[in-house]
This record gives sequence, structure tokens and C-alpha cells, in this order.
Amino acid sequence: MFVARGIVGGAAVSALEERVYERRDLVTGAVLTLAAAFGVSEAETAADAAAGAFPRWSALKPCERAALLLRGADLLQERVETLCAINAREVGAAPDWIRFNVEIAQATLRQAASLADAIGEENAHGAPPGVRYRLIRRPAGVVLGLAPWNAAVALAVRAVAAPLALGNTVVLKGSELCPKMHETVVQTLIDAGLPDGVLNFVSNAPEDAHDVVDALIAHPAVRRVNFTGSTRVGRQIAASAARHLKRCLLELSGKASSVVLADADLDATAKSVAHGAFFNQGQVCMSTDRIVVEEAVADTFAAKLRAEAERLRGDILSRHAPFGHIIGPDAVARLRGLVDDALAKGAVLVTGGENAGTLMQPTIIDHVAYGMRIYEEEIFGPVVGIVRVADADEAVTVANDTEYGLAAAVFGRDLVRARAVARRIEAGAVHINGTTVCDDPAMPYGGMKASGYGRFGGRAVVEEFTEIQWMTEREEPFVDCQHV
Repeated sequence: MFVARGIVGGAAVSALEERVYERRDLVTGAVLTLAAAFGVSEAETAADAAAGAFPRWSALKPCERAALLLRGADLLQERVETLCAINAREVGAAPDWIRFNVEIAQATLRQAASLADAIGEENAHGAPPGVRYRLIRRPAGVVLGLAPWNAAVALAVRAVAAPLALGNTVVLKGSELCPKMHETVVQTLIDAGLPDGVLNFVSNAPEDAHDVVDALIAHPAVRRVNFTGSTRVGRQIAASAARHLKRCLLELSGKASSVVLADADLDATAKSVAHGAFFNQGQVCMSTDRIVVEEAVADTFAAKLRAEAERLRGDILSRHAPFGHIIGPDAVARLRGLVDDALAKGAVLVTGGENAGTLMQPTIIDHVAYGMRIYEEEIFGPVVGIVRVADADEAVTVANDTEYGLAAAVFGRDLVRARAVARRIEAGAVHINGTTVCDDPAMPYGGMKASGYGRFGGRAVVEEFTEIQWMTEREEPFVDCQHV
């Protein structure tokens, strides 16, 4: 059994009165993790610790902050097998998914380290005679990061890496579904040499989440909030942040479409789409939910995709599936409801649909149409729908017929045509001849519409976690009526 504690001011701490909550094993139902159940007062103490560490951390040379993040990247690799073991039990993730997570987390830390020198000042043009303009970029203060369970390593690291590199201190509130995993990630970064209080970790029982998050957002020292998770919860985070005039960065739900044009390489496309739909049991915000196929090649493509899906089938009765478990029985019931609703309304089951507990076979539903739940709702599981369309114009219409706009893909040999289609799709990331499950920390990543706002990654993230100050300088006091 795991024991997960909070981390405040560099020390592992328990909740008041030793309060804990239980995270149970997905297969056996046995208690897997006893995690500290922080309340409002303990969470506020974590924010206080971050505030206390801010002056010293923000004053460090950028190269010193960068060196600690690079050391953290190395330590994650050294502990990859431990991370795999913990996450396999807490959320049922397959080892390949965790190793992929660690690779992305390492790249994220290295990319963040390269941004450390963005803090500083520069001269600006346009000042009137006798006046000098300076632009000073400075850390925002304490950053609150809220990380999900589904990509536990990569997204926990993403929540903290750039803020730390840019001189902020951080409180990470972990997911109630993987408290030991998130505690381990935070401890690994602290072991890389972060000073006490620079990075703090809060865990809480599910029923306390709303109060704990609201208290952290309201804390006077917290200046930025970043959240990755569902649009439903993201709206609550945004509303709370707005009440306190706190800027937030939100990456939320998705409904990624892969558009398959008639001239696509169907064999390669089927492999790529299968990866996008089923990797980590489809429990990724950028997973392919809808395959929008031109009718001329729809039958052929559906057959090829079926072959790819069946190649990925596991022996679920013996508790083996190559892409791991669904997060819990409620999620399985919801997925079965999506499938049953589609079939009742005229869709056709191509393959899959079976489950044993929290293991589910890769599932393809053909002839998906408007009015079916699977057409509209985010799936978040190993189920994908095929929508048949007459041409590229209708494909764009279907791809955009969703409240979400996170990721998409377009497949076609004619790159000029594929690029023209991609430019018309309303999504923060569109990949031509590539899977929707694609991340590069050097690039700005985020969504449109109900998939959130703001961008992680690249230099765009500097704007999210810093303040910019305009300073004017005169040699002598003077009031200029045109430039007061």
C-alpha cells in the first residue's frame, strides 16, 4: 500500500488530525493509497510557503534555475520504473504510456530551462526626446497548478516547469485519482535541488476539492492559475479566478477529428488514426474521437482501420490490454452508454465493444451521425466513430461542428489541398498526415472555443507566467503635456 503526503516548505506533511482518504485498486477494490486529505487551512499554508520562498527564488540567476530543472529531467529518467509501477496501480496505465509521459516531461523541463533568461529588461523604441523607455519582464509570483490523472507525469511537470523557470514559486494540487504519482513527481523535482518552499504539493479528498481550490485561488499570494482537465471543471476554475481577478491558463476537453481525404495513403492513415484513438485507452484530451472520411474511400478505410484495431486487441479476460485500463467503472458505464446510444440510432459496430471490468477492447462505430451522443460528446475512452461525408467542404463542416477545438488531423497525399483543409479547422493544433496525439513542448499548445484559452509550451508560455512593466526614465523631472 502506498502512503502519499503533502509537501510544504520542502517537508513531507500530513493533514491536520492525520486525515486521509483512500484510493482503491481498479481491479481488486483493495485500498491502494492512503493520501493526505488537506483542508483549506493546510492548503493556505502551502501557498504561504510558496510566497515565503518567492523573493529568493526569483532573485536567482536564470542559469541557476535552469540547471536545477535540467537535473530534474535527468532524475525523472532515473526513476522511470518507479513511476511506471505507481501509475500502473493508481490509474491502470500501461508502461509504454508512462515512458512516453516521462519523455515529454523531460522535454518540457529542458524547454522551460531554455526560457529562464526571458526574465530581465530591454530598451524600447519610440520614446520622445530626453526620455528612455524600458520594458521589464518579471515573475508573476505564486502560481497554482492543477494537474489531471490521465497523463500524470507529463501534465504535472507542465503545470510547474515554465513557472519555475521564469522565477515563480508553485503550489501543485494533485489529482485525487493519483496522489502518490503526483507526490512522487514533485519529490523528484525537489530532490533535484529546488530550495524549500519553491515547489509545494497539496492533496485532498474528492469531496474537499472545491473548497481547497477556491481557497488557493483566493490566496493573496497566488497570481496565476493553470488547469488541465475537463471543460466542466475548467468553467468553475475560470469563474473563481475571475472573481479574484486572477489570470488563468486552461487546457480543457477535446473532440478531435481526423479528416481522411480520398487521396490519403489509407494503410498509413489507419495506423496513425488507430494510435490517435486508442493510445492510453483513448484517455487523452487530444485523442481522435471522430474520423471524418470522404465517402469514396470510406468502406476501404473502415476495413483497414478494423484490421489495425483488432491487431491492438488484448486478452481482457486474463486482465491484459496493451493500452491499460479505463479509469473506473463509472467511466466504463458511460462509454457503453455512448456505444449503445449510437447503435440504437442506426450506427454500425465495426469491431470491439467488449469489456471485462475496466478493460475494454478498441471499438469502432461506423455511420455515426448528428443526433447521436457519440457525435457530440467527448469520448475519453477506446471508442472512435466514423462519420462519412461527400467531400472536403462537408468534412470541414463536420470537424468544426463541436463546441471544442483542441486538436485535429488531416490525411491526404496532396499537401496543398490537405493544408487548405487544415487551415479551415477550428483547433489549436492541426496535424497533416500525423496523429492527433502529438505534443512538442517547444510549440505553443492549447485550445479554441470550449477547449480553453492560453498556451503552454514554446515562448508563448512566457506571457502566461510573467508580468511586464513599462518604465520611463528622464534625467530631470519634467511634465510633458503630450507624454505625461
